[in-house]
Amino acid sequence: MTASATLLDIRGAAKSFGGVRALDGIDLQLAAGEVLGVIGPNGSGKTTLFNLLTGVVRASGGTVRLADSGANLLDLKPWEISTLGIARTFQNIRLALGQSVLQNVLVGAYRQNRTSWWQVLLTPQTVAAREAQAVEKAMEALRFVAPALATTPDRIVGELPYADRRRIELARAVVGDPRIMLIDEPAAGMNPHETSEIADDILRIAARGMSILVIEHKMKFIATVASRIAVLNFGRKIAEGSYEQIRTDPNVLASYLGRKGDHLAAAR
Repeated sequence: MTASATLLDIRGAAKSFGGVRALDGIDLQLAAGEVLGVIGPNGSGKTTLFNLLTGVVRASGGTVRLADSGANLLDLKPWEISTLGIARTFQNIRLALGQSVLQNVLVGAYRQNRTSWWQVLLTPQTVAAREAQAVEKAMEALRFVAPALATTPDRIVGELPYADRRRIELARAVVGDPRIMLIDEPAAGMNPHETSEIADDILRIAARGMSILVIEHKMKFIATVASRIAVLNFGRKIAEGSYEQIRTDPNVLASYLGRKGDHLAAAR
C-alpha cells in the first residue's frame, strides 16, 4: 500500500489497564475504499483498538491520523472523532429497544442535525426543514442497508429479530455518511444464512466507497468481506496479509488457531 493510498494511519497504538498491556504498539494502515479484517482470540485487543480509535478510552501511547488531518485522533474526544467521519457499531448491540426503527437510525444523523434552543425559537421553519431532511436521510439509509425494514420504520426495535437489529445498527452508522466504519463482530450470534446476508450488506456498504475495519471470529465471513486481514494476539499484531497468507502464517498457526489451522481451513 502506498502512502498516498492510506486513509487511516495507526502507529504504535498502545493501551495499558494497570499492569495489563491490552495493546502493545499496534501499527496498522487502512486504505481508502478498503475492507480490513481484524481477528484474534478473546482478549487480544481487538475491541480495545476500536475504543481507542473512537475516543471511548484514552491511549497510553501512539498516533492515529487521517490522511487529510494533522490531528492525532488519540488526543480527541469521541464527538470530535465522529465529526471527522468515523462511525462504529458495537459487539453488544446498543439500540433503544423501546423506540422505533426510524428513531434509532436518526441518532446517527445527529452530527448533521444539531440544533440549538435559540434556532428552535427564532427559525422554527428552518429547524423543521432540517429535521425533515434528516428523516429522509435516515429512510435512505434504511432502504440501502435493510429494504424490508424501510417498509415498516415505525416498528418497535424490541419486537424485531436479532439480525434485523444488527442491520439497524449498520443503517445508523451509514446515515452519517462516514468515511470510515468500524464494525465489531457483525455476525455474532447469527446462523449461516444470516451471516451470509450480513456479509452481503457490508460488501454493499464498501462498494459505496466507505473504508471499513471489521472485527469477526467467523473465518468464512472474514474471508468473504475482507481484502486484507490483521491478526492480533496478546495486544500485538502477529500477522497481516491476504486470507491465504494469514491462514498459512506460522505465527498465526501457533498462537491463534493451533498448529493445524483447522479454523481457517474450514472457511475455504
